[in-house]
Amino acid sequence: MPGISVGHAHDFSAMTGCTVVLCPEGAVGGVDIRGSAAGTRQTDALYPEHSVTSIHGIVIAGGSAFGLDAAGGVMRFLEELGVGYEVPVGRIPIVPTAVVFDLGFGRSDVRPDYRMGYEACINATSTDIAEGSVGAGTGATVGKFFGMTQATKGGLGSWSDRMPNGVVVGALAVVNAFGDVLDIHDPRRIIAGARSAPESSSFADTANLFRSGAKRERFAMSNTTVGVIATNAGLNKQTAAKVARIAQNGLAKSIHPAHTTFDGDSVFVISTGQEEADLNGLCIMAETVLCHAIQRAVTEAHGFGLLPAYRDLKPEQTE
Repeated sequence: MPGISVGHAHDFSAMTGCTVVLCPEGAVGGVDIRGSAAGTRQTDALYPEHSVTSIHGIVIAGGSAFGLDAAGGVMRFLEELGVGYEVPVGRIPIVPTAVVFDLGFGRSDVRPDYRMGYEACINATSTDIAEGSVGAGTGATVGKFFGMTQATKGGLGSWSDRMPNGVVVGALAVVNAFGDVLDIHDPRRIIAGARSAPESSSFADTANLFRSGAKRERFAMSNTTVGVIATNAGLNKQTAAKVARIAQNGLAKSIHPAHTTFDGDSVFVISTGQEEADLNGLCIMAETVLCHAIQRAVTEAHGFGLLPAYRDLKPEQTE
């Protein structure tokens, strides 16, 4: 995607990290937040009524609210490039940020910070984006109805596609969901989620647990899936927000249950071009590529020997 690069930084000893999506030339942005436990910074700049017209990057970080500090390093990097919203005393980079709760997987006292955000910018590339347990996906997990001992490793995935008219739509997803991830080709099949027992390779089916009356009054952790949709189609803030809302359908088709009171599910949209596209067709494409990115986030994940990943389990059925 011209004008966009992606960078990761991570600490594999602490099992946490952050990912940046940089658009230093500026991009029109939008956001849709559905989960009830979101942790964000500077997302107000994406709302249509806000006076800022473009953004310069998006940060996704582990560490829960502590991880919001990573945005400072990204702002510093962009400031050094002379990038930002022009004000009388200089330029202020606009960098909306969302965090995921990964404190229960690795060390809870080490979180993404200013230096890690800056490092992710240095590592940014427009080709060969690493996937799986990297960047903000390093400590991601899914299926936490029974807590961490019966969860499955989550991660980070990406996918892009091109429409016949040349419009490109790409998605990046960090999957750290409370619910289960479904097979994009067979939605009845869970590919990562809450396992039936600590040593089991089959899944308990979180939605069915709720339907049967099971519940947990208290949870030791929050959860979040964050998606970023990028396109060269020409959008304004209103249409970018519409694409983000429809793309959330892809999240809900891929993760069940989604948008719970324990999730902070958020989808960002950035537009860097002026290609013409039918809005409805663009929305459907955004929904589709996000589904694929979510699936790759778990199929490419690595459990580091601490938690089973899809590659370790590959179960054929649920219980």
